[in-house]
Amino acid sequence: MVTLFIFLLFLQVFVLNNILFLDSINPYLYIVFVFLYPLKTNRIPFLFYSFLLGLLVDFFSDSGGIHAFSILYIAYIRLFFIRIYFRKVATDFAFFKLKSESFGKVFNYVVTLTVIHHLIYFTFANFSFQNLSNVISNTLFSCVFTLTLYFLGTYLFTKNE
Repeated sequence: MVTLFIFLLFLQVFVLNNILFLDSINPYLYIVFVFLYPLKTNRIPFLFYSFLLGLLVDFFSDSGGIHAFSILYIAYIRLFFIRIYFRKVATDFAFFKLKSESFGKVFNYVVTLTVIHHLIYFTFANFSFQNLSNVISNTLFSCVFTLTLYFLGTYLFTKNE
């Protein structure tokens, strides 16, 4: 998990933050850390690492804590969606692997957390009801960009078993 943490941090900071499509659409692939982190009964280290990742992205992006808050929020609510979409309970957590689940369930789970993350991020980035259309359009387009990169990367870098 340390290598995933470092890889996603450097990918986000040095590559993806420099991609700006149509002046406002940016992929936020660092949230993949939340999707792939193993489920354990002690959530405190996971929440800490998620917060740290968001804080480091904020530090390099000069975004004032928005990334830290939004990734911490989806890290906190992740178990709720795992219980809903995958029908898992605490005894199943040790054996849970995202790649062994059906594509439909994984798709719903990843899309839900991505939309929540992006909605929180762009709401705080714009912080005005006058910019509600910007929040919605940035959320929508950045979600599509992030999800395309995630599923493309998953397809390319996962072995067929």
